[in-house]
Amino acid sequence: MDVVKAIRDYIQTMLQISGQGMKILLMDQETIEILSVAYTMSEISKHEVFLLERLESPRQPMKHLKAVVFVRPTKANMQLLHAELRSPKYGSYCLFFSQAISRQDLKSLAEHDEQEVVREVQEVFADYLALSPLLFTPNQRLAVRGFAWQPGALQRCAEGLAGVLLSLKRLPFIRYQNSSANARRLAEQLAGLVEREKEGLFNFQERGATHLLVLDRREDPVTPLLNQWTYQAMVHELLGIRNNVVELGDTKVNLSAQYDDFYRDHWHVNFGELGAAVKQLMEEFQRKQQATAGKIESIGDMKNFVENYPAFKKLSGSVTKHVNLMSEISKLVGERNLLEVSELEQELAALGGEAHAHLQRVQHLIASPKVTELDALRLALLFALRYETQAASALPALRDALARRGLNEQQTGLIAALLRYGGVKARTSDLFGTQTPLSVTKRLFKGIKGVENIFTQHQPLLADLIDQACKAKLKEAAYPFVSAPSAAAQQRPADLIVFVVGGVTYVEALAVHNCNKNIPVVNVLLGGTSVINTRSFLEEVAAAVDSSAEPPTSGGSAPTGSSSGPAGGVGPAARLLSGIKANRF
Repeated sequence: MDVVKAIRDYIQTMLQISGQGMKILLMDQETIEILSVAYTMSEISKHEVFLLERLESPRQPMKHLKAVVFVRPTKANMQLLHAELRSPKYGSYCLFFSQAISRQDLKSLAEHDEQEVVREVQEVFADYLALSPLLFTPNQRLAVRGFAWQPGALQRCAEGLAGVLLSLKRLPFIRYQNSSANARRLAEQLAGLVEREKEGLFNFQERGATHLLVLDRREDPVTPLLNQWTYQAMVHELLGIRNNVVELGDTKVNLSAQYDDFYRDHWHVNFGELGAAVKQLMEEFQRKQQATAGKIESIGDMKNFVENYPAFKKLSGSVTKHVNLMSEISKLVGERNLLEVSELEQELAALGGEAHAHLQRVQHLIASPKVTELDALRLALLFALRYETQAASALPALRDALARRGLNEQQTGLIAALLRYGGVKARTSDLFGTQTPLSVTKRLFKGIKGVENIFTQHQPLLADLIDQACKAKLKEAAYPFVSAPSAAAQQRPADLIVFVVGGVTYVEALAVHNCNKNIPVVNVLLGGTSVINTRSFLEEVAAAVDSSAEPPTSGGSAPTGSSSGPAGGVGPAARLLSGIKANRF
């Protein structure tokens, strides 16, 4: 299951169907993002696409161009298409919709096509962002408000998941986290959509080979709070990745394994190994630079230079990109004292211990001027989750310590908000391995045995759930099927699609990568409402617990470090964190 390939195949099909000749590509904001993470402009231009415009933008008539339209069949887009067809600006139109279009909408398009300029109308189920072959998202930030789905976000996520299933030609058994009303609603919404199209769109595979599991972020609030130490996750945590793009000052760099060989081979390696790999990359570049610096004295020399120059230029760009990224994250590691901070984070998340000793260390780091406000807050939040029942009396002291660092009352109130969101009363899993003798024994053995890297001791809960699902050991009472015979619970799936309401992290994508490597008989695919880091996760928490939060504005911009989408504008949740400094100045 490769979602990047699925999206690319759809785009290539659209451009081929439109035929030869100069073209303009008309899209909406969401389909622009869908295309941008899977295709480059240089690739699109090879199909004679010379212009790319938004459907709603004012444009001059150019009858010599063919229009290829790729949009979601929303009410607003249909109205724009009606206006476009009433007064066509181009010689012909090929219309492609990212999901199923109703007969009524199809009829309405035909009625407005009075000049008969429409040559093709097709449904292509590219209705999600394929960030990597194993990671996708419908890009719906702040989809949950007051512990309930935002208007439109539930349907958008169901449509995105349906797009994944249709693009991969999978008909799954659908399961959900029984303790989550939001996971259940999404699973039921998707199941209803599949059932309605069972004899139509989904008439391609018998059930049983694929399972789709819907989870809730509230079950594991620890993973998105941790500083990360593998390349991709670290860049997102410290710098922010949005639609595979990182902003470094005024420069934007693309981090896509599809176009970057070094990133493809090293996105999952830890910080120490990354430094050695970047050094090797620089040395390779220097050798090739010296080789090309020789004199060009013959036609043969000129021919070799011209043939090798594109690869040399690509290597030069790769070196510049990764050296700059490595320099920036190395600088932040030192400035923010992340080695000491992360060591304590890992102890709180993975090992536990004596609450009083941890409290003293947390208070010491909160007071340290070397520790940023964001890192101070995350330590307090991790302590609160770990010792919620054993050391509840210590939480006011932590709030006071944060207040002395300059955090306001709303920001220190995130401790209480997080406990309401993902505390012991909200969770059903043994998140810290303290509720059963077996889990306690495993944790103690891990502490005695030691670990290869103290900064990567914690493993996401998702990794354990995926392992159980792949081995058909997931308890049906805790993760029931929407509608399936009981025998289905005993079947080992050939394919597993996991979707997390509330967002997923890049370290969980790494867990899926490792699972696919270690359990090759099952293909696992991961999705979530958005891709989060600590800052965007806390915005999700603030919105989820605040029933008075403003509804998100479609097309709103994202705060730095968030992999955001059109479901979430910058509302009260984002403003709550706007004053918390991630870097020291």
